[in-house]
Amino acid sequence: MRWAVVQFPGSNCDQDCLYLLQEVLKQEAYYVWHKDSDLKNADGIVLPGGFSYGDYLRCGAIAKLSPVMKSVVQAANEGKIVVGICNGFQVLCESGLLPGALIRNKNLKFRCHQQLIRVENTKTRFTSKYESQAVLNLPIAHGEGSYFADPSTLKSLAQNKQILFRYCSEEGSITDSSNPNGACENIAGICNAKGNVLGLMPHPERAAESALGCVDGLGIFQSIINGS
Repeated sequence: MRWAVVQFPGSNCDQDCLYLLQEVLKQEAYYVWHKDSDLKNADGIVLPGGFSYGDYLRCGAIAKLSPVMKSVVQAANEGKIVVGICNGFQVLCESGLLPGALIRNKNLKFRCHQQLIRVENTKTRFTSKYESQAVLNLPIAHGEGSYFADPSTLKSLAQNKQILFRYCSEEGSITDSSNPNGACENIAGICNAKGNVLGLMPHPERAAESALGCVDGLGIFQSIINGS
């Protein structure tokens, strides 16, 4: 696959994503600057974590206006794979490619630590390499990572099996105490109804090599590549 890793002013996980794709997964991958509109025939697009435009107004609000996002929206509508990680998830929601919003953490503090999440649906382009209800250990690093949506949207996400990841306990239980940011229904990641756009707050690119102590995030990208 050909991968475009979008760089916004303030992105700080773009190098991690490019390294994962090029060096670990041996994919053809390259940067695309936010002012550019040519995705260079990418099959997959990654919106990385960071603080695009310094998170002014609110996370992702200015990034959605970047020239590159018009191309990302078009590519998503054409069925190409789009992955938004942390700040990238926020940009996807602001752009309307995913429903809901990411708001301030419930304790109003930045959370940066390892976090357990449960795989909710393995029959997707992003999760086919995982076992059902598998518990993954991935890093989180966000101040506005609490997923919020109105009741009708949450009901629709559940019915369409678009909730792919939930924060959980070591036993895989979905509890208030295992929810690090107050996200509705412990939601850590969702996909669109079409199944080609993924947004998640945890960082799979930081858990993709044994040298990092964990490879639980690798399956997301392996699932995508395997299904290409």
